[in-house]
Amino acid sequence: MLKAITETEIPGEQEFIPQNVWEKANDHQVSREQKTSSKPDLTNMKIMVVDDVELNVKLACSHLSIAGYKNFIKQSDSTKALTQIYQESPDVLLLDIMMPKVSGLDILEAVRADHHFSHLPILILTASTENEMKNKALELGATDFLNKPIDTQDLLPRVRNALIMKMHQDHLESLVQERTAELEEAQREVVHCLACASEYRDNETGNHVIRVGKYVEILARKLGYDTRQAEMLKLASTLHDMGKIGIPDSILLKPGKLTNEEFAHMKNHCDYGEDICSRTGSFTHKMLDTSDTVGTRMLEESKSPLLKLASSIAATHHEKWDGSGYPRGLKGEEIPLEGRIVAVADVFDALSSKRPYKDPFPLEKCIAILEEGKGSHFDAHLVDLFLSQMDSIVIIRDKYTD
Repeated sequence: MLKAITETEIPGEQEFIPQNVWEKANDHQVSREQKTSSKPDLTNMKIMVVDDVELNVKLACSHLSIAGYKNFIKQSDSTKALTQIYQESPDVLLLDIMMPKVSGLDILEAVRADHHFSHLPILILTASTENEMKNKALELGATDFLNKPIDTQDLLPRVRNALIMKMHQDHLESLVQERTAELEEAQREVVHCLACASEYRDNETGNHVIRVGKYVEILARKLGYDTRQAEMLKLASTLHDMGKIGIPDSILLKPGKLTNEEFAHMKNHCDYGEDICSRTGSFTHKMLDTSDTVGTRMLEESKSPLLKLASSIAATHHEKWDGSGYPRGLKGEEIPLEGRIVAVADVFDALSSKRPYKDPFPLEKCIAILEEGKGSHFDAHLVDLFLSQMDSIVIIRDKYTD
C-alpha cells in the first residue's frame, strides 16, 4: 500500500516527500507487524502439577506436552509439594485442592505467605462445585480454576495465559531491579561526593571518611549485619562530619588547641550534620516555605533510610558511654548503635592519622587509648570487636593513608 502511494502523483505535495522517507515508513510498518504477530516462547517455562492421583498428573502433563511444553515438575505426594516448590521455583502451579494429609488449600496458603511467590500463578484443580470452597481458594490467592476431569480446550489457554502473565511479571521485576541498582549506585556516588566535600574543608583529603566507612563495615559484619545493611551503614558513616562545612576555617584548621569558646562552636558540627542529613535545617525550611503545599508535603514525607541513618550518626558519634559526650549527653544504650560504632572507628582514625594539631600516634598507643576508653568513652563490647579485627584495620589504614 505504501509502495502504491509513492507511485501516485500528488500535485504540489510529492516533491516534499522523498522516496527514502516512504521506504523508512514501510520498514517501520513491517517491523511493527512482525512484533505484533510474534508469540513469546513459553515452552521451556516450568510447569508444576500437584495431585495425589498420579494418573491425573500424567494426564495433565501429557496434554501440555502435546502442545509443545517441555519442562514439567510432577508431584503426587502433597507432603513433599511445598519443599519442591521452594527448590524448583515453578512458573505456574497446577494444584489439586482435595488431597489427604496436606490439602491444596494448605499449600496455597503457605505459598502465598512467602513474598517470593506472590506473583506465582496458581491454577486450582478441583472437581468440587461448592462455591464456599472456591471462595476460600480465591481468598487465599488462587489465580484461576480448572475443573476435573481436565478438558484440553480449557487447560491449554489457561496455562498459556498464566505463563504469559508470569513472563511479563518477571520482566517487570527485572526492570525494577535494574533501575534500583542504578539508583543505588547513583546514591553511593552522591554520598561519596558529599563526604569528600566535607573532608576537603578539613584536611584536603577524602581518605578519612573512606577509612572510617571501611572500619565501620568491618564492625557491622562482626555484629551480624548482612551485606546490604553493612553497606548502608558504611555509606551513612562517611557523612558523620558533614556538619563541619558550617565551621569557620579559623577553628576547623587551627593547628593548636581550641579555646573553650572555639570548642563550643566546633561541637555544633553534630547539629549541623543532623540538620543537613534530615532536612531540618533553616535553609531547608526556607526552601519548603516557598514551595506549594503538595510539594512541601511530599518532601516532608519522603524519608531516605540512608539519610535517616546518616543523620543519627552525625548527631551521636561524639556521645560517650558514660554520658559525658556531646551534643546531648546521651548515656549507654541511649546512644544509637550506629553512633556507638562510628565513635570507635572515628576516634581510632583520629588517633592514627595526622591532623593539623598532631602527628599520627603509634598503633600501640591508639590501642591503649581505645582500651582505656572502654565503659567510659566507648561501648566496651564494640571496642573488643574492633580490636579483634586489628589486622584488617591496619591493612585499611595503610592502604588509604593520607
